[in-house]
Amino acid sequence: MTLARRVGWGLGLLLLLLAIAFASMVRIRFDPPAQAVNEPVATTAPPVANDALIIPVEGIHAAQLSDTWGQSRGGGAREHHAIDIMAPKGTPVLAAASGTVEKIFESANGGHTLYVRTQDGGTIHYYAHLDSYGVAEKQLVRQGQQIATVGNTGSAAGGAPHLHFEIKIMQPGEGWWQGTNINPYPLLAGVKD
Repeated sequence: MTLARRVGWGLGLLLLLLAIAFASMVRIRFDPPAQAVNEPVATTAPPVANDALIIPVEGIHAAQLSDTWGQSRGGGAREHHAIDIMAPKGTPVLAAASGTVEKIFESANGGHTLYVRTQDGGTIHYYAHLDSYGVAEKQLVRQGQQIATVGNTGSAAGGAPHLHFEIKIMQPGEGWWQGTNINPYPLLAGVKD
């Protein structure tokens, strides 16, 4: 084999290794539909019995919760329409109510996320910044069942692990990314331990 051929093969192999290294660094992300950015927000929560939900993080009691509704996020670009429940990474995330996993979604802000629609179809529970999933789309889940683990994915990357938990009241025909947010804190803070 001539020197020129050896150099050619060496350069070809080097280019192939560089392409493989570059491909391994690429991260594909899917952002939520544009409709999710300007979500309507209810000023008052519809009547829901306090015992209708459980706190969706194993081992967390009502006294440990903080109301983070309305806080500034994204450098003031948006308001927080959820509750953040602090817990160590890997802590089990539980279904707050029975329902169906409507969507498993990867989002820039939420990271690994789950959308669970309640059995009556009128509410979506949104779980974000998850570390891992324990369910599949279209799976029925029962209240208290482990569905994921706490993490710090999405915009929480590098920060303290926690569960971002939203409640959306749905109108007939609305998709998983739509709905009107209500403050989960009053509903969870009244849960008896």
